[in-house]
Order: sequence, then structure tokens, then C-alpha cells
Amino acid sequence: MKKRTLCDTIGGDGCGLKRVLDIIGGKWKVLILCAINHHKTMRYGELHRAVLGITNTMLAQSLRELEADGLVSRTLYDERPIRVEYTLTSKAATMIPILLELKDWGEQNLVSKELGQEVQ
Repeated sequence: MKKRTLCDTIGGDGCGLKRVLDIIGGKWKVLILCAINHHKTMRYGELHRAVLGITNTMLAQSLRELEADGLVSRTLYDERPIRVEYTLTSKAATMIPILLELKDWGEQNLVSKELGQEVQ
């Protein structure tokens, strides 16, 4: 049986892993997805408070990119004051189990900053 590889083209156009990293890579996008997944629906201010350390500029840019990539749905309500809510799309929901696996791996295999030692 042929060994399955992560990327046949190692970062080329046909590399699915590169495409995923292009979409959710960076410091903030996965954290935004986590926050929305946890709360189901969030307004901008709630997201800003939930994602510690993110600037308004980075939050706005990341939300625009996540929406353009089909991972976040933005609903604008015709009210005064204007209300905008963000939810995960069904496409993003299929990514949550994968992110949970990465979270579990990190908790089991990466250095714990609080303890200053490797987790066994």
C-alpha cells in the first residue's frame, strides 16, 4: 500500500495543507473560530473582549478574511444602533473536530509554560 503524504507537491498549488494554513494561519483566526464556536453567535465587541490581545484592526481584517473564505457568516440587522452578528458556517463547523485534535495533541506534547517543563 502506498504511504499517504501530507502534501504531494510540498507547498505547491495542489497542497491542501498549504491552502488550509493560508486560510486559518496566523495568530488570530483559529482563536476567533474557537470563540465563535464556544458562544455560537457573537457580536464584534464580544469577540474583541473574548480574544485576548487582539487589536481592532486585526479583528476586523481577520473577520473579513474568514468571511471571504466561507468560514464565518456575518449577519447585519437593520436596526439602530446597527447590530452585526458572526456565526460559523457549516464549512467551519467541520473543522472544529480537527482543531480539537490539535488542541489535545498540544496539551499532551508541548511545553507547559506554567510549569516550565514538557508535558509527559
